[in-house]
Formats: sequence, structure tokens, C-alpha cells
Amino acid sequence: MAQIIKSNGETKTVEPKNGTGFKLEELQAIVGGYIQIAYLRDDEIMVMDDEGKLKEKDLNLQASLRYRRDVNPYDSVVGDVLICKTEQVK
Repeated sequence: MAQIIKSNGETKTVEPKNGTGFKLEELQAIVGGYIQIAYLRDDEIMVMDDEGKLKEKDLNLQASLRYRRDVNPYDSVVGDVLICKTEQVK
């Protein structure tokens, strides 16, 4: 099961449209731009907007806390993100 974490703090559980894996177009629509993938613990990934900071998107505090724990303790995440299992991205 995948989860969208919006920059305003809202979360939403989602499934890929085809039921098995998210396609590139779906991922881009969720994050609002070109995708960047960060590998998290527990075989999960965080999909975010590669140009989110350049676009000056709002800080995503909840996603930043997870990113800092699993990837880089000195960085932050902006914009909406998707967290899902690695095998859910096709």
C-alpha cells in the first residue's frame, strides 16, 4: 500500500491505477513534476519532485522527518511525495 504525503500535512492511501505498479505518468502527476527517487528503509522509496526546491514548493515536514531519518539528516523535502514499496514502481 502506498501513501501520498502532501506538504500541508494531509496523507492519503493510494494504489496504482493498474493495481500492480505506478507508471511514470502517475508518479509525475502525484508530485507535480519530474520525479526524483530516494531509497528508504524497509524496501520503500520516496518519490518527490526533482525540481521542487527550484519551484519554491512548500516544506513537507512529515516527509522531511522520514527523509532525514532514512537518507540525509541535513536535508529537507518540499512538495507532495509518494512513499511506496520499491516493487510498486514500474
